[in-house]
Amino acid sequence: MEFRHLGRSGLIISEIAYGNWLTHGSQVEQETATACIRAALDAGITTFDTADVYAETRAETVLGQGLKGERRAGLELLTKVYFPAGPGRNDRGLSRKHIMESIDGSLRRLQTDYIDLYQAHRYDHSTPLEETMDAFADVVRSGKALYIGVSEWTAEQIRAAHALARELHIPLVSNQPQYSALWRVIEAEVVPASEELGLGQVVWSPIAQGVLTGKYLPGARLPASTRARDDKGGAASVARWLRNDVLERVQQLKPLAAEAGLSLAQLAVAWVLQNSNVSAAIIGASRPEQVTENVKAAGVKLDAGLLKRMDEILTPVAMFDPAITAEASPQTRP
Repeated sequence: MEFRHLGRSGLIISEIAYGNWLTHGSQVEQETATACIRAALDAGITTFDTADVYAETRAETVLGQGLKGERRAGLELLTKVYFPAGPGRNDRGLSRKHIMESIDGSLRRLQTDYIDLYQAHRYDHSTPLEETMDAFADVVRSGKALYIGVSEWTAEQIRAAHALARELHIPLVSNQPQYSALWRVIEAEVVPASEELGLGQVVWSPIAQGVLTGKYLPGARLPASTRARDDKGGAASVARWLRNDVLERVQQLKPLAAEAGLSLAQLAVAWVLQNSNVSAAIIGASRPEQVTENVKAAGVKLDAGLLKRMDEILTPVAMFDPAITAEASPQTRP
């Protein structure tokens, strides 16, 4: 495993992180989840990402149980707040009330005294940013979180939050966006702003919801037991890529992966790690073997010629529009 600083902070994290969105507490239960967590630890992963909303809070519980007994100081635990974590009107968003109640719930479920990185899961248009950042400041000063991050915020929103964080003397150090060789919307605005301000990217879905593994073939039936056939497991997010023009181009990556001595999934994870503003790529798994395979992307250096050929193949079907990031945060709370 290789390790990187989280932005310009002093916190060092594993460049491949293990995340449990769509898996723990929903697709897989405790025994399999624990096996995946053990595989991640055995591979040298020290950074684990979750959120209170995943599997209706069960994902945090499963992760906390799976990490029980590990030396806390040797781990970096990341979780998030924003999406509904209960039925009430205030069980969502980034109000002071929800943040203060959510951090305590996450600590209890994760069986820990503090969170290394507490992240705003989306931008809350219904709450003044000053209220949100002031609440985060109190969370940090109380010792319940060490660093603050955001997820899927625009460059403008990141700049505004960073200015307030500086006034409040709290460390806003990261953004967690979707990023892959097919989904490149952060490159034009979010990455330059983050580099300027000292934030690192902790990216999710580096294999484009499984599409960049090459398992979806053009013109073929969708394989059984895959995310694309699971209405509760992200089928809608996969659907955008299940076009023949996309799938044909993904198949064209196979010779490049073979040239690099990698699987297609490993190539996809290695690709995002070539971006110097990426501090970590989050991988998920429903089987421990998937963890063991995908961590082989750690430390891989892809040569410029191969990267150029990947660009030539995927650019015609990749997403680049920076305006898409703003669409991730609804104008009203979910």
